[in-house]
Amino acid sequence: MANANAPFHPIIYVRGFAMTRNEIDETTLDPFNGFNLGSTTLRASASNKERPRKFVFESPVIRLASEFGYSDVYEDGLDILDPGWEFDASGKPTGNVLNSKSIVIYRYYDSASTVFGSGKTLSIEEAAVGLAAVVKEVRRLLLANPRSGIDKEEDFRCYLVAHSMGGLVCRAFLQNPTLDPGKLAKSVDKFFTYATPHNGIDMLGLNVPSWLSSMDISNFNRSGRMKDYLALDQAYKNHDRVDLIPESSLASSRIFTMVGTNRMDYEVAAGLSRAFVGNGSDGLVKIKNATLNGLNKDGSIGAPCAKAFTYRAHSGPFGIVNSEEAFQNLSRFLFGDVRVDIWLDIEDVRLPPEVLKSADGDEKKVDAIYQIELLASPRGKLWSLTRRMAEEDSVACMTQAEWRNQPSHYLSSVFLANSAKVNPRRPSLSYSLILGVKIPDYEVDRRLRLNEHFEGVTCSITH
Repeated sequence: MANANAPFHPIIYVRGFAMTRNEIDETTLDPFNGFNLGSTTLRASASNKERPRKFVFESPVIRLASEFGYSDVYEDGLDILDPGWEFDASGKPTGNVLNSKSIVIYRYYDSASTVFGSGKTLSIEEAAVGLAAVVKEVRRLLLANPRSGIDKEEDFRCYLVAHSMGGLVCRAFLQNPTLDPGKLAKSVDKFFTYATPHNGIDMLGLNVPSWLSSMDISNFNRSGRMKDYLALDQAYKNHDRVDLIPESSLASSRIFTMVGTNRMDYEVAAGLSRAFVGNGSDGLVKIKNATLNGLNKDGSIGAPCAKAFTYRAHSGPFGIVNSEEAFQNLSRFLFGDVRVDIWLDIEDVRLPPEVLKSADGDEKKVDAIYQIELLASPRGKLWSLTRRMAEEDSVACMTQAEWRNQPSHYLSSVFLANSAKVNPRRPSLSYSLILGVKIPDYEVDRRLRLNEHFEGVTCSITH
């Protein structure tokens, strides 16, 4: 029979990259690996532009517990996934603490710590194999609970939620069959990533090199390491990117990528990281590298996975994981029942007469970059579900030449919950959508046209 608990399934959280020995040890000493961190600040204030305003976000763990009834799997100081947990004679956990609304933390850094382990960091491949084992154990414990609502392995489902490199560990498990010998990937119902470098990490405009093995930085090299552990050897030969996941591994419609756009609040390495990564990033991951596309059987690029953007840094007090915006996207993606994909279909682009005149009437001599802004918010809320703004380097850009070849552009996705279930007195769905296109400067025969120059302006549409 089908899983009667849908849309509520166990959530397995996979944290991101810990670079130094101290970061690894701090991670292992935290029972939730950072998924429990909240925030009391919001980077916007009309009354005082120089200071953030106070806005309390309790943490993903607390919100999942208070709003959806989720709980952790810790009891009496023990982790149910650890060998120290007590079982009865039949092999069932004595507390039956694991159910469909459980939050499981995949603690793959424990073996790398000097506190609990040997100090040896797992490779991406080893971490992926470990994740498969965790999924298998969660399935076993859920089936052992008579109150779980499922009694067959094929009915088991779970969610993967990951930050940064944790998303690459999840992808290695999902799309590399050699790392999933028990074929557990089919049990994953949905996959959500925060600021994952799906197409690697770029520094000073270049992808980090494969020879930079110090502190495992080579894990983010797309031409070598990533191609290997993501099992893209065959399909990769047709593409120069690795932000691709086979539809046969997990359908692109079941994946959501949350993208950060605020590099200035990323303070790692005294701000050197954001300086080296540059504009159009969250301080560590380029915006263009934080999304995913499906990969068809014939090796062609398939449908884009859902994506949304928020003005948050890669981590820290203004980070993407501990933000209201990301949590709203997470919960609506996992538990919502309405998906809105926002596409911009451009029927015509009219050039100013003076521009055409300077190009001798030949439109193909004219080029320009159109900056497309987008802001979508639920009814009555001060935060947005997706935000792409020119001032924040997060706009979608389209050139005149690109428009001629591809007039349709995917901008973002919005997930909503049927409000009739949440609030019967207001059975409707509503959100605000503001779309803006910056009028550009023009180039004629690859030269900037300086005559009658004016700063670009925005034309907006509100839905």
